[in-house]
Amino acid sequence: MSLPMSSPASHASHGSDGSVESVAGPRAVGVFALSGRLSAKADPALIAADERHFAAIGRSLQQTIAELSERLDAERRAPGGVGREAMDRDTRIHRLSSRLRTLRRFGLDLCLGRVVVADNSEPVHIGRLGLTDSEGRRLLVDWRSPAAEPFFAATHANPMGLASRRRYRWSGGRISDYWDEVFTADGLERHAALDEQSAFIASLGSTRSPRMRDVLATIQADQDAVIRAGSRGTLVVDGGPGTGKTVVALHRSAYLLHSDPRLGHRRGGVLFVGPHQPYLSYVADVLPSLGEEGVRSCTLRDLVPEGAAAVAEQDPDVARLKSSAELVRAVEKAVRFYEEPPTGEMTVSTDWADLRLSAEDWAEAFAAPGPGTPHNEARDPIWAELVAILLDKCRDAGDEEVPEELFRRALLRDGELVTALDRAWPLLEAADLVGDLWSVPAYLRMCAPWLSPAEVRALRRADAQAWTVSDLPFLDAARQRLGDPEASRRRRRQEAAVAAERERMAGVIDNLVAADADGEGAVTMLLGRDLRDSLVDEAALPGTESAPLAGPFAGPFAGPFAHIVVDEAQELTDAEWQMLLPRCPSRSFTVVGDRAQARDGFTESWEERLERIGLDRIEVASLSINYRTPSEVMAEAAPAIRAALPDAGVPVSVRAGGVPVTRASVAELETVLDTWLAAHDEGIACVIGAPAFRERPRVRSLAPELTKGLEFDLVVLVDPERFGEGITGAVDRYVAMTRATQRLIILTS
Repeated sequence: MSLPMSSPASHASHGSDGSVESVAGPRAVGVFALSGRLSAKADPALIAADERHFAAIGRSLQQTIAELSERLDAERRAPGGVGREAMDRDTRIHRLSSRLRTLRRFGLDLCLGRVVVADNSEPVHIGRLGLTDSEGRRLLVDWRSPAAEPFFAATHANPMGLASRRRYRWSGGRISDYWDEVFTADGLERHAALDEQSAFIASLGSTRSPRMRDVLATIQADQDAVIRAGSRGTLVVDGGPGTGKTVVALHRSAYLLHSDPRLGHRRGGVLFVGPHQPYLSYVADVLPSLGEEGVRSCTLRDLVPEGAAAVAEQDPDVARLKSSAELVRAVEKAVRFYEEPPTGEMTVSTDWADLRLSAEDWAEAFAAPGPGTPHNEARDPIWAELVAILLDKCRDAGDEEVPEELFRRALLRDGELVTALDRAWPLLEAADLVGDLWSVPAYLRMCAPWLSPAEVRALRRADAQAWTVSDLPFLDAARQRLGDPEASRRRRRQEAAVAAERERMAGVIDNLVAADADGEGAVTMLLGRDLRDSLVDEAALPGTESAPLAGPFAGPFAGPFAHIVVDEAQELTDAEWQMLLPRCPSRSFTVVGDRAQARDGFTESWEERLERIGLDRIEVASLSINYRTPSEVMAEAAPAIRAALPDAGVPVSVRAGGVPVTRASVAELETVLDTWLAAHDEGIACVIGAPAFRERPRVRSLAPELTKGLEFDLVVLVDPERFGEGITGAVDRYVAMTRATQRLIILTS
């Protein structure tokens, strides 16, 4: 058991050798800086072994940092190479840099705590990263390894072989407190400091900061079981406010990427999808602090270029129509409209013969692209097949010596043929395609014949490309289906550049061979075709630039990913899920959410929702204990949600804050904030529901729908009854209230 956290009266800095430099402070003994009221914990019998172990960690850190720095410098000085060699070098540099940043950032406080295994007197120390000294002795066990699992998962009902567990509280590079738990009678004989509360409960009342801190040292057994669950299929992490869903999602991301070889960077890695940018900013520090910088994070808006400027859909009926996955699938029919081969025949005139191109020939060429080839990228194989068909016809007509390259160039100059292909299989832009759906009723009716005339009229708008958030799934589906419209042009530019360079190189080689007097020197090797071609560096030629780093063609969110974690998943529409499924072909997902916090309602089960949108092998893990929100606040919040959702699963608070919910007038807003700020040197407050309020230092101002996933010491709700009616209003009030970790104040006009 353990006591609440105490604030140390002084801080420390790390010495050059990785040890902690001595500073003036209460009961400062080595790495421990325990306040006067914790003097009993400063007994050498309790901490001397830890002091010796931290000294060894300090020496090993100094040596490890020096070695990693040398290796990183050597990698950066080494030639970059090409292809796979260059990618491997970049990966090594990324991993070395990431580990160096973590070691330098934390120093000794890499250590989270220690466990003592029954029948083994040597403690095992758990760290954010693994660490070994020069003699091969394990100083820290990585928190993601199986050996570290008992540190998080052991309970008195299932001690997992432990005699005792110790967790550290770090402040300014020093241990300001620690807590011991014993699981066997032997644990008492091994110098344990017993307290009244667990380390986890002690951490709950600590002040918040502008960014989430990881809670790795105090992960509880129910949360750890979810973090370490397997990655096959879909795992749903269901839980109400304050149950640690976001904590679990972030820690699970780091754990899976480190522990599951099927999810490594070369196989796609892990994508973390959050609800909005304030949320991503809030959690930005967590993954690096867990020793993992390889998880990519984004919102749904980030998946398409139009997302940044998209506005909310104002008409709820239109939003409902566009939330349908079936309507998103209409994009496929919209594209196929532009993939119909000509039904007539035409004559193609060449320097060798006049050739007949029939409807059957067109159909054969249109069938040339392989399955799944994006529309725009299928143009080249179609053209190649047309050239092959016409070349065969030309040779069958008696011109067997027709040079293929000259023939192909001649066809490119045939305006009638090129125009016919452009009309039958045009290059398309995603924005134009989707814009046509919303502006050409006949086109929409053809692509979505199940829509009623009234629904088609509702979806029509004057400005076809005035994008809303509800349009993003359609734009994304169109880009995935169409591919890059510039791919063909880039390929043709590259081919032209390569041909010109080969012709130039051939002239150089011919001159060198002519200069070889006896004709038997090594220069004659250059006459070989393979060697001549290898002298052309295609990657260095103009016109060979890569695809732009945006959209589904390249960039950080193109995928495919090996695993996707989706937080606040109850808000995703069926259409929005279609943006994520193609990016994870293995269907390996972690889905995090709370059905009671769905602003548009969530009447079905998780299994029903996810099976409908295309996921399978679904397992649900429920978190039911509210670790964040004081019971006084939950007593106010529970009726707010149950008024609209009588069966809402409201979690049970594990602690009381000792401060009742208070009410005041909106006119007292500034006074309320001034009073709180004067009384609290640390912590963050948030005013929710007052758009005109301007943020101040340590005081945020947010709309209720932008508070999901966030938490604040003080929450001030302004006229919550104006948040809206029905389920949406009830959910917004419930979510806003449960952001408070210490105090809730409700202001009304």
